[in-house]
Amino acid sequence: MRGAVTGAVSFLVLALLAWGAIATVTPPAPGPADAPAAVFSADRARVHQERISATPHPTGSAAASDVRRYILDQLGAAGIATRVQDAVGSTDVLGGVALARVQNVIATLPGSGSSGTLFLVAHYDSATISHGAGDDGAGVATLLETARALRAGAALRNDVVLVFTDAEEACLCGAEAFVNQDPAAARGGVVLNFESRGSSGPAIMFETSRGNADLVAAYAKAAPRPVATSFAAAVYRLLPNDTDFSPFRDDDRFAGLNTAYIDGSAAYHQPQDDIAHQSAESLQHMGDGGLAMARALGVADIAALTQPAGGDATYFPVLGRLVRYPGGFVWPIAILALLAVGAAAVVVVRGGVLTAPRLAACIAWGLAPLLGVVAATFVLWRGLLLAQPGYGQFADPWVPGWYRVAVVALVFTTVLAWLAPLRRRFGTAALTVGALAWVALLGVVAAALIPGGSYLLALPALLGALAVIAGVRTRWGLPVQLAAAAVTVLILAPTAAIFFPATGVRLAAPSAVFVAIIAIVLLPLLDTLLPGPSTGSRRLVRAAPALATALVAALAIGGGLAANRPSAVHPVPVALRYLLDADTGKAYWARPGADPTGWTGPLVQRREDLSAAFPMLKGRSTGTTTVGDAPVAALAPADVRVVSERVENGNRLLQLHVTSGRGARVLQLTQEEGVVLAASARGRAVPVDDGFTLRFHGLPAEGLDVALTVEGTSRLRIRVEDASDGIDALPGFVPRPEGVSALGGHTAEMAIVARTVTL
Repeated sequence: MRGAVTGAVSFLVLALLAWGAIATVTPPAPGPADAPAAVFSADRARVHQERISATPHPTGSAAASDVRRYILDQLGAAGIATRVQDAVGSTDVLGGVALARVQNVIATLPGSGSSGTLFLVAHYDSATISHGAGDDGAGVATLLETARALRAGAALRNDVVLVFTDAEEACLCGAEAFVNQDPAAARGGVVLNFESRGSSGPAIMFETSRGNADLVAAYAKAAPRPVATSFAAAVYRLLPNDTDFSPFRDDDRFAGLNTAYIDGSAAYHQPQDDIAHQSAESLQHMGDGGLAMARALGVADIAALTQPAGGDATYFPVLGRLVRYPGGFVWPIAILALLAVGAAAVVVVRGGVLTAPRLAACIAWGLAPLLGVVAATFVLWRGLLLAQPGYGQFADPWVPGWYRVAVVALVFTTVLAWLAPLRRRFGTAALTVGALAWVALLGVVAAALIPGGSYLLALPALLGALAVIAGVRTRWGLPVQLAAAAVTVLILAPTAAIFFPATGVRLAAPSAVFVAIIAIVLLPLLDTLLPGPSTGSRRLVRAAPALATALVAALAIGGGLAANRPSAVHPVPVALRYLLDADTGKAYWARPGADPTGWTGPLVQRREDLSAAFPMLKGRSTGTTTVGDAPVAALAPADVRVVSERVENGNRLLQLHVTSGRGARVLQLTQEEGVVLAASARGRAVPVDDGFTLRFHGLPAEGLDVALTVEGTSRLRIRVEDASDGIDALPGFVPRPEGVSALGGHTAEMAIVARTVTL
């Protein structure tokens, strides 16, 4: 009984410690509007955020022009020198080459004796149907309030350039145009990019340039509540994701950090990304960090910081600070952890706990809890989809907290269900060594593949092994075990909390594994909560702890289903487009993805690949979608006029002018017949190695000039598509019922009209 009480108290202390550790990576209270002029105030910044997000404002729209004027007016009123870069950007990061006419707003705060330039970056365009309050009204508001606070404080040594980019959502073209064409970027410098992929949570510094040790050190010292982990940065480098930071990161003239808040991702790119859904606390956290870093880097040696350090640092948050150590320590710590687990195995065998063959069996069994928690998260997600098919439209539902509690409870259920029967056969110390062997081995694998994440495995394995040794060989087992568990909680709990919103309930396995590692280090303490291993113990009694945590999981799942019931407040998003072939006079409704609500049932009935007629549908997919016949709307196709034509060196040189009579924002030209040897749009070259395809965002009202060099004198046939916003007013549209909303995206809710032009 005494051991059970001690274990229960220890477990309660560790639970409180975990709660406190997670609390240190939550955002602070928002600063009031009457806060001192030199500090960041979320209440002041939210005035900008609300104004910017009054309506969706994708690149090239009238609303985007209105947002741009607002930014210019605010900077001008603050006495900051401002200009607009009008250019054409080009990237291939979103699945094919895309160009855009961009109008970046660039403001400069001159330094007193600059050692280089600090760039503060955020994009002012929104996704097609999104109000963009978070993505990226939060970043724009952060820059405006930061600029005001910098002006109110002491002068900085270095030049600070604020870059409000255009066309991030379309193609990152604004950032690309700035990096490669604007004179302010010529010398490079340090970049701080501010983003949002949700509506709440801490502002996480999730991406860095390579050789980040010096910049991470500056961030750790300056940021008042630093939230960052090298694991996130390492994983992000492996993903196909990009932000405006990417063009800077990929140019060796720049170094920098990328920050975003990511919780509440159900609103991301959706109509609900409005001011009502945005957290003022998250905005405050982003602004506090941004302003502190601007001031710190504003007096630092920018030229030195722009150069990569010797390597990447390992870093993670602990109790409001950022623990960091050089990347060169990764392999020694990983190997030391593996050796420590080996030493613990030797101690267990020599201590007479069990024989070497039985220890080998423990190691085999040790993989079960790690695989079990991964399986549990998969089963949880599949079960949630059966109960609420609408969850398939999200990475995370509207109210995900219930399911995060369920995942934690399922982890402890899995570990306890594994421990209860096996402890009678092998003993808890041996089972702990068996599980830690896999954790340490994975730490070595991580050191090779994702060095920034090795600490999540190697450090707990090292601590757990030392606790086992102390428990077997000394009288200080409990204090050492408690200390090892406490440090493990401090290291892993904040990272698990960060990764729950990063991956969502859909992919909760990483966070579940982190919690499972905590539970493995806790095994000696969990053992005290279980009934003695005597043969007289009843099976139900032995299973009681696992049943208790399973009950917690069940209650949390029930709470989640109730809290996330589809409604006007928590709608299920469904995508729809309208397609019109001007050559055949046929029109279609097209639904990319699923519709668990049944709303589009009357509109779309069959699967069909329409990408031959509408190449714009391809993107990153095959072009196959669910379609249905639609009434023909009075939508004029784009007009293509030949301005000039001549033959040079046996090839045709064409100058075309393309306009959209209905004010479409997106244009695509796709070669169907003939060979294009070279192409350019508004003076910007278009790659033609894989055939000529030009997608242009932000189509100017006056039209677009396109130059083509066609092989020989044969004819050229081009498929011309233009896309305009809005489908609700088109004939045959069925209004969305309550509980169904539009699904955001880069070409969502658009009407695409296609025709073929022979030149």
